[in-house]
Amino acid sequence: MSANILIVDDEPAMTDLLAVELRRAGYRTRVASSGEEALTILDADTIDVVVTDLRMPGRSGTDLCRAIVQSRPTIPVIVMTGFGSMEAAIESIRAGAYDFLTKPFPFEKLKVVIERALEHAAIRSELHRLRRQGRELPGLDALLGASPQMERVFALIERIAPTDASVLITGESGTGKELVAQALHRLSRRSKGPYITVNCAAIPEQLFENELFGHVRGAFTGAERDRLGLLRNAHRGTLFLDEVGEMPASVQPKLLRVLQEGKVRPVGADTETTIDVRMVVATNRDLAQDVAAGTFRADLFYRLAVITIPMPPLRERGDDIILLAEHFIDQLADAAGRPRPELSDEAIAVLMAYGWPGNVRELRNWIEHAIAMVDGPVITADHLPGAHLRATPPAIPTAITTRTLSQPHRQAQPVDTAALEPLEAVERRHIVHVLEAVGGNKSQAAKILGIDRKTLLSRLHRYGVG
Repeated sequence: MSANILIVDDEPAMTDLLAVELRRAGYRTRVASSGEEALTILDADTIDVVVTDLRMPGRSGTDLCRAIVQSRPTIPVIVMTGFGSMEAAIESIRAGAYDFLTKPFPFEKLKVVIERALEHAAIRSELHRLRRQGRELPGLDALLGASPQMERVFALIERIAPTDASVLITGESGTGKELVAQALHRLSRRSKGPYITVNCAAIPEQLFENELFGHVRGAFTGAERDRLGLLRNAHRGTLFLDEVGEMPASVQPKLLRVLQEGKVRPVGADTETTIDVRMVVATNRDLAQDVAAGTFRADLFYRLAVITIPMPPLRERGDDIILLAEHFIDQLADAAGRPRPELSDEAIAVLMAYGWPGNVRELRNWIEHAIAMVDGPVITADHLPGAHLRATPPAIPTAITTRTLSQPHRQAQPVDTAALEPLEAVERRHIVHVLEAVGGNKSQAAKILGIDRKTLLSRLHRYGVG
């Protein structure tokens, strides 16, 4: 079905001319002579793009644009303005307009802008779909994601949450490991029991045993009354040990005994207490490597890692980057008591291109920065943290570096370095070649290139390809 374009202008000659030309180009059209009439049509009909004059009696094009952005944020608005009204045109962009054209303009230029606006609208609709999908996972509402990597995480959580098996959650810092632990508890039979969190890296070694196991009165100087300890506090619930790789070696065999026998002996006690606790642990380290190095007990590792849930880094989650960004915009704009701004296409391209070494936590910080900086309805690339952050190159994997350096030395052959090209130049040329081969069909080009359509659009924006 062809797109439905609403043309708004108080000059009938202009609306009639554009309507005829757009219908010849295969679009369906509606016309309105004022902003008020345009809003009435938007309430009654499905409109894909609005093309409006800037200066009209009553509600101006800028006012109309602002009203559409607030009530129908997925509909792009193209503003037409006469020569010499550049300041007003810029004001309309700040109000949320997708683009503007200066009269007189060739019809072909309007067609190009409409095509881009429709692509923009498709992205917006997909984002809203992803946002809804991310929030419709019962029991997993704190975890957002629609990527295949996160689908696997969700499937694992739903499968193992009802069991009592110990779980090891692995992944880089900031990937959301604690949210997975919380979801495991909420979906378990222990959901009405306590959920206790322990940050193993934050407890001094000399206090660790007392924190976990508790003590009896008189166990040491200053122990004036009994203390249950975190293990007994978590009875019939879940104990989450974050950064478990930082657990002191002296405590590891004692925790292993708790896992094996289900009993706790407080410091200074003569008897043991039976407990029923599910253990969920997390680490950003390679515990298997720590076992090999002798800094973590192998028997404890196997007891804790009955099931392992690996959390993917944000850079590998594709469209989840924008899904999460949209969620944080909702959350932070509401907390600040401000209207919810939209992400511009340029901002989306920046977010998709960045490597996210700090993962979801870093993304939230970026959006918090943008909410503080934005003064209109649209977050642009300029509202995101500095260019030096966006340009940070991804780190070279250690394994690759080690393998390359360990290869036998070979005699270098003379190379004409002037003929060598940057990787981005090669990628740009290949993308352009594929696009030309498929007649500009971006969906087909994305399929051939092995990437999704939104990733292709962000690459096209980065390389300045129309």
